[in-house]
Amino acid sequence: MRPWGKGKSLAIAVTGGHTLLFGYLTASGDERFYRDFLMPVARYAIPDGESAHNLSVKACQFKMVPSWQSQSERLKTEVLGMKFKTPLGLAAGFDKNGEAIAGVYKMGFSFAEVGSVTPLPQAGNAKPRVFRLEEDRAIINRYGFNNHGHKIVFRNIKNAFFFRLGPLGVNLGANKTSPNVIDDYVQGLVAFQEVADFYVINVSSPNTAGLRSMQQNDKLRALLTAVLAERQKLRRRIPLLLKIAPDLSMEEKADIARLALETDLDGLVVCNTTVSRPDTLKSKFKDEAGGLSGAPETQLALQAVKDMYRLTQVPIVGCGGISNGRDAYERLRAGASLVQIYTAFSYDGPPLIRRINREIEELLVKDGFSSVQDLVGIDSGKSDVNSSEASSQPLGDIRSHASLQTIAAT
Repeated sequence: MRPWGKGKSLAIAVTGGHTLLFGYLTASGDERFYRDFLMPVARYAIPDGESAHNLSVKACQFKMVPSWQSQSERLKTEVLGMKFKTPLGLAAGFDKNGEAIAGVYKMGFSFAEVGSVTPLPQAGNAKPRVFRLEEDRAIINRYGFNNHGHKIVFRNIKNAFFFRLGPLGVNLGANKTSPNVIDDYVQGLVAFQEVADFYVINVSSPNTAGLRSMQQNDKLRALLTAVLAERQKLRRRIPLLLKIAPDLSMEEKADIARLALETDLDGLVVCNTTVSRPDTLKSKFKDEAGGLSGAPETQLALQAVKDMYRLTQVPIVGCGGISNGRDAYERLRAGASLVQIYTAFSYDGPPLIRRINREIEELLVKDGFSSVQDLVGIDSGKSDVNSSEASSQPLGDIRSHASLQTIAAT
């Protein structure tokens, strides 16, 4: 064989070996490979945040993602009558149209939330509308409920039935130009009753003009009254949760808590993106309009969970600024029964799911807890409702008007 022939064969062998190694590390979900190589390279190669988001959704749609499932008995939990393999789920906003369901569960998420979905398709706000704040491990987005509408999203979810390995929620929103915002949410309950395991009423996105005003007491009461009345007509009782903003005052939180206890609301998702901008932000995109998510929101979201758990002690899904197992563990201790991630997932990729679950379990063992449920709320006065006196009363009696006022004032 000629020398150049040997060199060519060697080059082919080396290239093939590297390709096989690359493929193996990608498919196996190797944590160091994703953290130190694949995700940084992907961010460099695809600088536009929305393009990267869309590509990630496609990868999930075609199941081109690592496969992992928790085998831990300690991480299993039950919330709102539903069983979860782990407390970790994917937040709304990633899979807006129910296209990524197969891959989402394949990666190891215990549950997922599709949406936000509006009755009619809408394009959302003008581009660019997604900004990576890499120095801050954060994202600012102003998507504006871009989605394909009820009919198409329903079809997508229905077609993915056999890929659902855990509960699936549908996050409901209102069209930007809707003449009747409340009716948009009511339509959502009807549209997805065959495929939703739970609903989330989203009135806290900062990217639809006027939407956050629906958190005001009178407007929120009218909304909850209408959607809960419609739920009574459905063929089965589907849990209904309300997603709130992290930027509420204590008085506003107390008003929402009072409504949650006075109505038949099943729980809260705490919380959405924030419109605040911490002084610590370094990125050149820090002043872009929209909702900020990621590491800078961690403490704000943690405090919101503590506040709402103390005020209501209803089931809470903790969301916002969770980047590792310690963050998730603290959110559970604060009062969340389940937790969700999104922004950190966009930075670290699929291996983050395995790592967070592993770290939660390690902390459970270290602190002597036998299950996730034993942990929930211990940093926020869990013993108050576990006492013999409290356990005999409905939650609405425990959290009276006077006690809500007292907590709100602290």
